[in-house]
Amino acid sequence: MRDEFAFRAGDYVVYPTHGVGKVLGVETREIAGQELQLFVISFDRDRMTLRVPVSKASNAGLRRLSTRKVMENALTKLQGRARVKRTMWSRRAQEYEAKINSGDPVSIAEVIRDLHPNVGQPDQSFSERQIYEAAFDRLVCEFAALESIDKQKATEKLERLLCAA
Repeated sequence: MRDEFAFRAGDYVVYPTHGVGKVLGVETREIAGQELQLFVISFDRDRMTLRVPVSKASNAGLRRLSTRKVMENALTKLQGRARVKRTMWSRRAQEYEAKINSGDPVSIAEVIRDLHPNVGQPDQSFSERQIYEAAFDRLVCEFAALESIDKQKATEKLERLLCAA
């Protein structure tokens, strides 16, 4: 096991398709006659526990929380000018979902920036709001864990950044 995947109980990690979780520990299970070591990760928001084979952690995209520098880049991205593409919504929605599920804070910030409801802009569709809220929640959770603050404070800070843009 490489050091970058040596997670211990209590560590916060990011699983790309589920967001921020907390490592509860490592357990050994016998599956199909094979002994497997598994990271046990709890996702409080979804009330879910995920078991990821230690040997497959990197392929699954499991990673530590972002560095402060990566998060600063993401927060800078939030304040940029929205890039509204003129392609069909279904195509853009797929691209936005892919960015959210990549787990990359900078890509997630791009989704938030592009879908942030601005004053004077026509009302968002239900699916636009859903994608925006999923991206916002994902970034808030990682920001809160990185800064060791609660989710409410993280939400307020990100909303201030968005309104200042």
